[in-house]
Formats: sequence, structure tokens, C-alpha cells
Amino acid sequence: MKTSRSVALAVVAAILAAALAAAAACSGKPARSKDKPLVALVMKSLANEFFKTMEDGARAHQKAHASAYDLLAVGIKDEQDVAGQIKLVEQMIAEEVSAIVIAPADSQALVAVCKKAQDAGIVVVNIDNKLDSIVLATRKAKIPFVGPNNRMGAREAGLYLADQLKAGDEVAILEGIPGADNSYERKRGFESAISGRGMTLVASQPAHWETAKANQVVTALIGEHPDLKALLCANDNMALGAVAALRAAGKERQVKVIGFDNIAAVREMVKDGRILATVDQHGDQLAVYGIEQALETLKSKVPGQNLDTPVDLVTAESLR
Repeated sequence: MKTSRSVALAVVAAILAAALAAAAACSGKPARSKDKPLVALVMKSLANEFFKTMEDGARAHQKAHASAYDLLAVGIKDEQDVAGQIKLVEQMIAEEVSAIVIAPADSQALVAVCKKAQDAGIVVVNIDNKLDSIVLATRKAKIPFVGPNNRMGAREAGLYLADQLKAGDEVAILEGIPGADNSYERKRGFESAISGRGMTLVASQPAHWETAKANQVVTALIGEHPDLKALLCANDNMALGAVAALRAAGKERQVKVIGFDNIAAVREMVKDGRILATVDQHGDQLAVYGIEQALETLKSKVPGQNLDTPVDLVTAESLR
């Protein structure tokens, strides 16, 4: 028969266990099941709505497939925190996760730690921003890329813009972070559309994917190029900064703006004409594609292959 002391201790133990479980839930770390693989989704900045959408899509998928795997979703403080993302991958290696699905902040700098994860027996799938093929080859690493054709998506948006302008019109590009493959590919896509339709590219500058930085860059650009007719932004956060700068200068709707990502805030601006178009790379499904490939690799033991995921032009007409 239990004494009152033993009952009290049991109650305290139960309360502590519940508190620890609640703390784990708040941290985003699932209770580890030995019977299921643990997939780590390593993203860039969750301050960017695109990656919050990605996380939400991944969590919805895991909830629907709770018996198949556990999910650990993490991100860095901002998209330039490359060292922070490397540390996150190191932590996932120490955690002995089954697979890492990563949207790398830098296409070159993350290769070494991703190869380290592979060498530790962890399945690695690259999503969103492609790892550099030359650095991969140098490191003797084969990591499949599951993601959109960024150049094609940007070119389609650029051609849509060209239909609204005439040959010779001045346009500028806002790039993402130097060293990021998706920034480079989107720039190339924009450039292809611009040169093909005879528009004049007067500037192409990085704004590091950030709204505030884009605001600063565009404020300077419209002062230097008063006849500027359009801004092609490599992501929607920068498009928001561009619109704010144009509004402050009294040029909102006078200079056309293109974005990339189809986040909710930009989608509303596309509807009312403040932004001409954006590109939907289906962020809510992008991590899911990577997770599904990782799970298949864990099951079959066959390395995954590169996979192109959908990209779609979003305009006011398509949103009606």
C-alpha cells in the first residue's frame, strides 16, 4: 500500500514530466520515437514569411503522416546568418537525426557540413537554394536538389513585365545574397527577359533578401535614375521594400515592381496593382517534396535524384 509520501512524490514526478514535455513542444522539438525516423528541416530566416509558410506546410504534412516520421523544424535569425545555419546542421548531426532537408543560406559555405552529415550516415536533401555543383564535386558529395527552376520563373516574370513596357525603357534588378544560387539564377532569368525585349538594365544590386535593405537601395536608385520604369526583385521581401521606397518618393504605381515567392502581403498588392506580378514556388509544398524524397531514400536505401518543383506566374488576372 502506497504511503502519502510516495503518492506525493509520484504527483511531483508527473508534474515535472508534463512540464518537460510542454517545454519540448514549445521549442519545436518533438518527442523522439525510436520506431520512426526523425527528419530535420533546416531553413533560412523564419522572419521571412516564405519560410514560415514552408514550415507550416511541413508540419501539416507530418501531422497527416504522424505514424511515418517525426519532424524537427529549425531556422536562423536572418538569411545572412550562414555561421548560424552551419551550427544548426552540426546540432542535427549531434542529435543523430535520420535525415536533413535543408534550404541553405549560402550555396557554397553549407556544402562541407552537409557532406559531414552524409558521412555520419544522415540522408541529406537540398531544397529551395541549390548547393554549388563545383564545390559539391570538390568535396565528392552527391546531394539531390529538390526545388524550382528559378531562372525559368524569373524569366517568365520578366517577359510579363516586358509586355507592359517598350524597348529602351530603364529597369533595375534587386538581387538576393551574393553566393546564393537562387539569387544568381533569378538574376539571370530577369536579364534574359530584359535583353530579349530590348529594355535597358541600368543597375543590378544586392539587397540581401531584406525589406529594409531594399528600401535603401531603391531610394538611391530612383534618385540616380529618375526615368526608371521597373524594378525586378529576386524575392517578395525586397519587393515590399521597393514599394515603400517608391511610395515615399511619390512614385508608387509609376515604377512597376516584380517580386518572387507569392507571400500573402505581396499577393494583396498584386491584386490592387501596386506590384505587377510575383512568382509562386509553392513554399507550403517545397519542404514536403524534400521530406518525401528523404523518407523514400531512408526506406529504399537508394540515393535520391534532382527533382524540379512547380513555379507559376501570379498576376492580378490569375488571382481573380
